[in-house]
Amino acid sequence: MSARGRCAKVLPSELNKVCPERGDDPATHPRKMSDFEVVPNLQQSSSSVSKSRRKAHFPTGSNEKENLISWIPENIRKKECTYFVESSQTSDSGRIVCECGYLREQHLDDAAKPPIFLGKEWDPSRHIQEMPTDAFGDIRFMGLGQKTGKYVRVSSDTPPRVIYHLMTQHWGLDAPNLLISVTGGAKNFIMKPRLKNIFRQGLVKVAQTTGAWIITGGSHAGVMKQVGEAVRDFILSCSHKEGEIVTIGIATWGTVYNRESLICPMGGFPAEYMLDEENQGSLSCLDSNHSHFILVDDGTHGRYGVEIPLRTKLEKFISEQTKVKGGVAIKIPIVCVVLEGGPGTLDTIYNAITNGTPCVIVEGSGRVADVIAQVANLPVSKITIALIQQKLSVLFQDTYELFTEGKLVEWTKKIQDIVRSRQLLTIFREGKYGQQDVDVAILQALFKASRNQDHFGRENWDHQLKLAVAWNRVDIARSEIFTDDHDWKPTDLHPVMAAALISNKPEFVKLFLEQGVRLKDFVTWDTLVYLYDNLAPSCLFHSKLQKVLLEEREHTAGSKIPRLQLHHVSQVLRELLGCSTQPLYPKPKHTERPRLSIPVPHIKLNVQGSSLRSLYKRSAGRVTFTMDPVRDLLIWAVVQNRRELAEIIWAQSQDCMAAALACSKILKELAKEEEDTDTTDDMLALAEQFEHKAIGVFTDCYRKDEERAQKLLTRVSEAWGKTTCLQLALEAKNMNFVSHGGVQAFLTKVWWGKLCVDNGLWRVITCMLFFPLLYTNLITFSREKRLQPMGCLKRLRAFFTAPVVIFLMNILSYFTFLLLFAYVLMVDFQPTPSWREYLIYFWLFSLVCEETRQLLYDPDGLGLVKMASLYIKDFWNKLDICAILVFIAGLTCRLIPSTLYPGRIILSLAFIIFCLRLMHIFTVSKTLGPKIIIVKRMMKDVFFFLFLLAVWVVSFGVAKQAILIHNEERVEWLFRGVVYHSYLTIFGQIPSYIDGVNFNIDQCSPNGTDPYKPKCPETNADNKKPIFPEWLTVILLCLYLLFTNILLLNLLIAMFNYTFQQVQEHTDQIWKFQRHDLIEEYHGRPPAPPPLILLNHLQLLVRRGLLRRPATHHKLKEKLEKNEEAALLSWEMFLKENYLQHQQCQEKQNTEQMIRDIAQRVDVLAELLDLDRVKRTGVVEQRLGSLEDQVHQSAQALRWMMQALRGNGFSSGEDLPAVGSSKALDFREADMEGKAEERRPPYHVLARNLLYPGSHTLRFPVPDEKVPWEVDFPLYDPPAYSADHKDMAVQDPFSLSLESLLKINYNTMDGLINRQSFHGLYAVQDGLPLNPMGRTGLRGRGRLHCFGPNHALHPVVTRWRRNLDGSIIRKSLKKMLEVLVAQYPLSDVWALPGGSLEPGETLPLKLKWILRREFWPQFQNLLKQGTEVHKGYLDDPRNTDNAWVETVAVSVHFDNQNDVEMKRLNSFLQGCDPELCIRWQVLDKRIPLHANHKELLHKVSTILGAYY
Repeated sequence: MSARGRCAKVLPSELNKVCPERGDDPATHPRKMSDFEVVPNLQQSSSSVSKSRRKAHFPTGSNEKENLISWIPENIRKKECTYFVESSQTSDSGRIVCECGYLREQHLDDAAKPPIFLGKEWDPSRHIQEMPTDAFGDIRFMGLGQKTGKYVRVSSDTPPRVIYHLMTQHWGLDAPNLLISVTGGAKNFIMKPRLKNIFRQGLVKVAQTTGAWIITGGSHAGVMKQVGEAVRDFILSCSHKEGEIVTIGIATWGTVYNRESLICPMGGFPAEYMLDEENQGSLSCLDSNHSHFILVDDGTHGRYGVEIPLRTKLEKFISEQTKVKGGVAIKIPIVCVVLEGGPGTLDTIYNAITNGTPCVIVEGSGRVADVIAQVANLPVSKITIALIQQKLSVLFQDTYELFTEGKLVEWTKKIQDIVRSRQLLTIFREGKYGQQDVDVAILQALFKASRNQDHFGRENWDHQLKLAVAWNRVDIARSEIFTDDHDWKPTDLHPVMAAALISNKPEFVKLFLEQGVRLKDFVTWDTLVYLYDNLAPSCLFHSKLQKVLLEEREHTAGSKIPRLQLHHVSQVLRELLGCSTQPLYPKPKHTERPRLSIPVPHIKLNVQGSSLRSLYKRSAGRVTFTMDPVRDLLIWAVVQNRRELAEIIWAQSQDCMAAALACSKILKELAKEEEDTDTTDDMLALAEQFEHKAIGVFTDCYRKDEERAQKLLTRVSEAWGKTTCLQLALEAKNMNFVSHGGVQAFLTKVWWGKLCVDNGLWRVITCMLFFPLLYTNLITFSREKRLQPMGCLKRLRAFFTAPVVIFLMNILSYFTFLLLFAYVLMVDFQPTPSWREYLIYFWLFSLVCEETRQLLYDPDGLGLVKMASLYIKDFWNKLDICAILVFIAGLTCRLIPSTLYPGRIILSLAFIIFCLRLMHIFTVSKTLGPKIIIVKRMMKDVFFFLFLLAVWVVSFGVAKQAILIHNEERVEWLFRGVVYHSYLTIFGQIPSYIDGVNFNIDQCSPNGTDPYKPKCPETNADNKKPIFPEWLTVILLCLYLLFTNILLLNLLIAMFNYTFQQVQEHTDQIWKFQRHDLIEEYHGRPPAPPPLILLNHLQLLVRRGLLRRPATHHKLKEKLEKNEEAALLSWEMFLKENYLQHQQCQEKQNTEQMIRDIAQRVDVLAELLDLDRVKRTGVVEQRLGSLEDQVHQSAQALRWMMQALRGNGFSSGEDLPAVGSSKALDFREADMEGKAEERRPPYHVLARNLLYPGSHTLRFPVPDEKVPWEVDFPLYDPPAYSADHKDMAVQDPFSLSLESLLKINYNTMDGLINRQSFHGLYAVQDGLPLNPMGRTGLRGRGRLHCFGPNHALHPVVTRWRRNLDGSIIRKSLKKMLEVLVAQYPLSDVWALPGGSLEPGETLPLKLKWILRREFWPQFQNLLKQGTEVHKGYLDDPRNTDNAWVETVAVSVHFDNQNDVEMKRLNSFLQGCDPELCIRWQVLDKRIPLHANHKELLHKVSTILGAYY
């Protein structure tokens, strides 16, 4: 402990020496933390600490550490004793200690000096001072691996907002969605193993699923240890990411063992802490499984409970904060979980219930928890001092002797008040039906408290639903919220629907759709903009949108980034969907009215009111709906790669096939740009899944009706940018979809045009060559098959416009062109071109014209640049351009006499390229098409193979050339020696001179002067024999052939084989996919073949250029009529539902799913059997108890009979004991009495609240049985309290002196003061009147003005609640009322417009505040005509033993909505104070009024027969 004193001397006097960079010592300017209106550095720290950092359990970074070191000493203090006063008690080691509990050497140096002005008595308020804290940073528990947490030593007077700022900004914790305060026994206790497991699993489950903070006492004992072990077990069983549970321990600094190791003025990063339970003595160690520690210091040592006030304040402060998550803003709810516990735990429960905090009591954990659990179901009147005494004697066997009679009274009173607030009390019983898990009990407790909380309208239900969404507990929402107790309108769910979408909670989205939310009503223009504004920053689509906004800012030269609009979204979507689609959201013109009237970035859904709900208010003259809300929402989900949401929304879509294909396209395009490989895989998997959905729906459609299914392929979808399903599938490269039999049948149908598809190819060729055969039955047409004969001209036109005929004619034309071209090159290539050559030129001109037509053909209006890019992307178009350019180059050279021969060479190369173009023609063949695809894939393998081969060829060639030949300067022969000869060697052409055996000097040039011979190798000057090392060249040749011929060539064969095997599986799909391009090309191609195609081009030029007629759309698109399209989409949607149902059935029949279902059922069955065992055990115990009672009664009866027989008669004074189960009778009586008591308590309740309102005075505890004055209560010694109302002219004396009290005349008119009671004469004792309703626990007049009765008047002004048409609204067959209520300044609750009557006045002052003066007489007349509903005592929290409130409640009801008096009343309502609020409020039992006012409303509704 000496280390503590040593470190304590450093601060504050020598703080600057340790941390000189921080300047002046903050302690030299005396101030209290409570004086800080603005905490220093709070704003600086929030900007310097990144909010994206949310890791609480890991070592702090350097910048964060420096920020923490500078911020904490300035804002957080500790407490030190500055005056040593010797205590009568000694330390554990027998040494002298101060009154604060610390040794002398643990004080500051000047603390032991005799002060002048401090006095002799030790006073904490004077002798303990605050100074900068010296213990904070990271705590690491030694011997427990890498368990690291955060800790800080704080003063007990630290404002909670400073601690909350530290946790959220510097420790990097996210604000919690729920606060779980666990309290109970501080010492180790024994729990049943099953109950322990249930508690641990449920606690961590609720914390993990809701994002809660768990707050405990932080020590390694009792309930804190149980919580720590629960968190530890959860972390060990989960991944690192899932295992982050915030567990905060708030402990007393003076009771922490080994706390010296935590002291470090500059912060411990980390501080090593040893957990030593063996030597801790009366102190306690910190629990290693907590993540954060707040150590509360009041300057004392060894005193427990110091942290409780600060913990209570901190929990209350956190519960008042608003957490915004996923568009939902809720006040952070708090729940108290109780295990075991002693007197301190009872105080904690009582304070929690008083503050409105729901509590979950775990029955079976022992002591206080079991006491409350065992009496929780009893009526309050049955909870007596004797019963509590009996329970304590059983459950507190070791410490029962410490309970005095006064303590028993206090415990009884507190337990009565706790049980009286049943809506805040939840008892978790092991084996209770429907409550098998602690997490369910905790959440149900919060919902029960919220449901029973007073509220206006539907605020309560909204709050519950927001909690469920924030916690992502759809199971709780189904069981607790969407019940018959409340009718949800679909529009009420719109704000939480948006929140569920933003926070990616698909189960809630599904639930809301089941509850009737219509996406057409939900998705408005403003909502959609709001959703895109709240895209996840990590989303790729978000970054693309930001890029578009930045580009627009640069384009407009603005300084600010423009606000997001839907045309920005449309711009990005068009990049993803392809330019064949039109913009989904057109850019509004400048003259149009802006669609957004709400500042979207400021919209938030909060508990109070203005929120996302404003998005759904319709404004006249504005576009509130997009064209397809389901499409818009589906795109929003897909661009974020949210699988579950996308599937749920797609199931709602109407144009489902196009939607699935478009989603597949979007995902594939995003996957190309996504950097994260896992996200890319997820996107591609989801894209494939959508493709399978489209295939499944199309398959069902095709089976039902082939013709309608094919219409779905070519139907122009207005919702998806005026594109078609087929076009989307092609853009997305969905080969599985395109290769579907139905799609291929459609393409075949298009390929044959108006011809029947069953015509043989030989018939078509025959008729093409001898067209008069068309007028025979050799060729059949589709119309003739439908019994519609065709005319001669129509038959001719239908035949020659069929794509298959156009294709065959073009093949014939192309072969003729190639034959003629070859003939000219080989036979008829004259200096002067012949007529055949001119024909070739003319033919090529027609080909150029056709390519130009393809380039300029733009039916979709994409523009020349885009069409050119699309044209260039096609490989065959590139080949066409290359062939034409080479031909033009050859033609140019050929026409120049000097370059005639080079021209012929170039034209020969052009001929090769033209021949390669034949491969495209063969792609239509089912036999040759797949092989061409394989060849194209193998070309890629050859390219990579040549790269490897080049390494060996060049290395061997250079080495061979350098060894054999000296200084070869001819470049062409260098290339031959290095590359050409080395390459030929692979194929067996080995140079004869390489081994020196077959060397012939005549075959080479010695000096390299002969241009037709290679240079000779190095030879001997004498005999001209080679002198190069033959052995080396032979070895190099062998190695070269080994690696190239054997290794690389076999590698190439293996690559070809792998490619063949891989492609062969999909060649059919690939061929079917590429077949479409050829069919579409010839579907839109002019019918005449080259060179006759020039006639079609001329016709096209005349129509477009001269006649200005629009281009004919030859693409595979069909615009349907609205009625036909609607019917087609309805049919598609019907089959989509069948498809989804079939998929669900298949999933259920899946073996793995069946195994999982069976396993789940077995688990449920085992759980039910276990519960049944527990229930049966309980029943057996109950029967045994009943049997014991009967045996006891039988024994009493026998004893009575024996005594009577001894006395020779039945004259004994004892009565015959009752026969039967006393416990059963008690239960029945308790149940009946409890129901009656719930309706009306037998005694005043509010007047006995322990804390008197508006003061710090505590009442003497008065249990129900001790309320009547007639009941003897020797212990009763209430405190006295009388407030001094300086602003009141008339009030009774402040003191209770008999002399001043004797001047008061009771039970009569005392001047202007009416001291007569409506209940008759009341007793007066020692000059003080006695409350006629009994004891209250407080003497004096409290905050009331007069002793005795204080008269009040409460008008209850009501009217019927009506619809817009004037009809009265009913609920449960009863009419509903509206009541006039007011909220006065400095008050949080609403009240009836009335109050205390001033002496001599007829109207209360508060009533005069809301009425104009000229209406006061008329209102008095209304009161005279009204009905008196109550006259007498009012249970008021201000009542005391000697002063109480009595009121007259008068009902003023307006039955007619046109009542003149009601209209006049409304016109004269006013507010003399701007903070005064007046309103007509619907009357029900949950209206948030004072409890005593609600009793008056209940009476009024009963008299009028209205709903309550």
